[in-house]
Amino acid sequence: MTRTVTAASLIFAAAAPFALADVKLPAIIGTNMVIQAETAAPIWGWADPGEKVTITADWPGAKPAEATAGPDGAWRTKLSTPKAGGAYTITVKGNNTLTLSNVLVGEVWLASGQSNMEMPVGDHGGGYRGAVDWQKEVAEGDHPQIRLFTVENAIAPAPQSDCRGQWVLCSPKTVGDFSATAYFFGREVQSQLNVPVGLVDSDWGGTPAEAWTSAEGLAAFPRFAGGLELMRLLRDDPQALEREYQDALAAWKAKYETAEARVWTKPESNDSDWQTVAQPANWSSPDLASFDGTVWCRKTIDIPADWAGKELALELGPIDDNDTTFFNGVKVGETEGWSTPRHYTVPANLVKAGKAVIAVNVVDTGGDGGMHGSAPEMYLAPKGHGDQPHVSLAGDWKYKIGSSAAGIPPQPQRRGMNAGTPSSLYNGMIAPIQPFAIRGAIWYQGESNRGIAYEYRTLFPAMITDWRKKWGSDFPFYFVQIAPFTYGGDQGETAELREAQLLTLGLANTGMAVTMDIGNPRDIHPNDKQDVGKRLALWALAKTYGKTGFEYSGPLYKSLETSGDNLVVHFDHAEGLNSRGGVAKGFEIAGDDQVWHAAGAIIDGDKVTLTAYGVTKPVAARYGWDDNDEPNLFNAAGLPASPFRTDDWKRVTQP
Repeated sequence: MTRTVTAASLIFAAAAPFALADVKLPAIIGTNMVIQAETAAPIWGWADPGEKVTITADWPGAKPAEATAGPDGAWRTKLSTPKAGGAYTITVKGNNTLTLSNVLVGEVWLASGQSNMEMPVGDHGGGYRGAVDWQKEVAEGDHPQIRLFTVENAIAPAPQSDCRGQWVLCSPKTVGDFSATAYFFGREVQSQLNVPVGLVDSDWGGTPAEAWTSAEGLAAFPRFAGGLELMRLLRDDPQALEREYQDALAAWKAKYETAEARVWTKPESNDSDWQTVAQPANWSSPDLASFDGTVWCRKTIDIPADWAGKELALELGPIDDNDTTFFNGVKVGETEGWSTPRHYTVPANLVKAGKAVIAVNVVDTGGDGGMHGSAPEMYLAPKGHGDQPHVSLAGDWKYKIGSSAAGIPPQPQRRGMNAGTPSSLYNGMIAPIQPFAIRGAIWYQGESNRGIAYEYRTLFPAMITDWRKKWGSDFPFYFVQIAPFTYGGDQGETAELREAQLLTLGLANTGMAVTMDIGNPRDIHPNDKQDVGKRLALWALAKTYGKTGFEYSGPLYKSLETSGDNLVVHFDHAEGLNSRGGVAKGFEIAGDDQVWHAAGAIIDGDKVTLTAYGVTKPVAARYGWDDNDEPNLFNAAGLPASPFRTDDWKRVTQP
C-alpha cells in the first residue's frame, strides 16, 4: 500500500527537532554504533544557543573535540578516529552529559534501494519469504563485531535533521529483521578484513530513484519539476494545496452532484419508487453489484421528542468508497476511503421531534460498494449517549442510482506526497543520516524505474553524484543489476534498465554485481541474497580495500569485430570464459534490417564468435536481452556476464 501525506495532514520536523536545553544527538550517533575508522568523523546535535559542547573518546591518543551551538541550537564538530578496534566510550558534555558505550571503530557502509535491498534475512511472509536457508542463517547470525542500524521508513517535503532507529548488535535476535543483501555483504567484508563493520540500512520497497535524490540533484530533470513543485507547496504553502483541492471538489460537485442533491436530500422528496437494499452489506443486487458511480441512499427515522434540540451522533460504519451525508437536507459530513468508519455530528438546531431523513450519497469508484460495516456500528443517538436509547440505522434503505462513473470524471483528490514523490525519501531517510561518516554505499534498485530506463542512464548517476556532493566525499558506490523476472508485457524496458546500470560503471568509483544466474523469473524477490551480498563485497574488497588474488567482476562487453558472416565479441574480466559445460545461450545478432536472430556461440579465450542462419551480413550483437533471460556466460571465477548490446538503435524507453 502506498502511504500518502496530504497538505491537510502534513507534519514534519523543523531544523532542530527537539526542545532545546539538554544536549541532544541524532539517532544515528549512539551506543553500540560503529564509527568510521581513520577519519575526521562528523559529530553533531542540538543544545541551547551558545552552549559549549565537548566530545571526548577513550581510545588511545584521543583528543577532545569542541563545538558551540548556534542561534538555532545546532552544533557540529569532527572527532578524529583511530584504526579499527574497540569497544570504546564516547562522552558528549554540555549542560548535561551523554555517554555512548560499546562503540566500535571500523568500516561503515550505507545500504539503500527498494524491495530487494529491504528484503530481510528471515521469513516475513508475503513477498519476503527469507533468504536461502534463512533459519540456519538467523541461528548462526551471532556477529558482535557487526552492528546494524535500520532507518525507519519516512517521507518528508524538506530534508529532515533526524530519523528513527537505533544501533543493535548483530545476533540471532536482530539479524532476521535486517536487510539480507546488506547483512551478507557486511558479513563477507567483516570476515575478510577482521575489523568491525557497521551497516546502515535505509530502503523502501517499490520506490524509484528520483524519490531517493534531493531536489537539487533533480533540478536538471524536467520530468520531475511537477513533483518538486508539489513538495515546495507542501513545505511552504500547504494551505494553497488545500484551497486548490476544495475549489476543484466544489466545481466537480456543482457539475455532477448538486442537481441530484437539491432534490434527493430533502425530506419531502418522494422516494416511493426507489428500490430497497439491506445495509450493512456489500451491494449484491443485479443493478448495484456491477455498478460504479453515485448511488443515493435514504432512510426515514423517527426522532424522539426528548431528543429535540440536542446534538446527535450519526454513525454509519465504513462505506465503500466515498460518501457525502445529509440530515434533513443539510450536509453533516463527507469522507474519502472505503475502510474508514463514518462518525458525523448532527447540529442541535437541525434536530426536531418527528420524521427525519438521512440521505447518503455513496460514490463507488470500483469493486464492491455499500455500507459494509456491522449493524451495531450504524445508529443515531444523542452525543455522549452512553446507555441511553438510540435509533438503529441498520436494515432497509431506499436507494436510487445517480450518475454512472462512466459518465463523470473521477472526483478530485487532494494532492499529496508518497514514497514515490521526487525527493521524498531523500528528505526523510537519507538527509537525516548525513554527514555520518561512511566508507561507501551499496544499492539494489531499478525495478520501479523500468518505464523510464533510458532516462535512468542519467538519473542514476545523478543520484550517486548528489549523495557524494551532500556527504562531501566521492565514496565508492556499488550496486546490483536487477535480476531476471517475468514482468508481463515487457517490450525491452527491463533490458534497457540493465543497460543503464551497466553504463553507470562509467562513473568513477562504482561497481556492479550481476545477478542473471541467481534470479527467479517467477519471483521478483529471489532468495539467494548470499551471492548478491558476496558479489558486492568482492567489489569492495578489491577496489576499496585493495585486496588482490581474485576476480571481482563478471565478464563485461569490451568490443565487437566483424569476420565474414560472423561477429566476434571481446570481453573484459574474461579469464576462463565458459558456458558451464552447456551450449552458450542468450546471444542474438542482427543485420541492417534490425531483425534479431538467436545466435550460435563459440567461446575462445576472451572472445565469443557468433553466427546465425540467414544473417549473412551481421552488424550488431546483444546478450541477455529479455526481462526473464537466464543466459549462461561466466568467467573462471563463476561470475556471470552482464547483458549488453552493441547497436545504438532507438529503444522503447528512449524519448
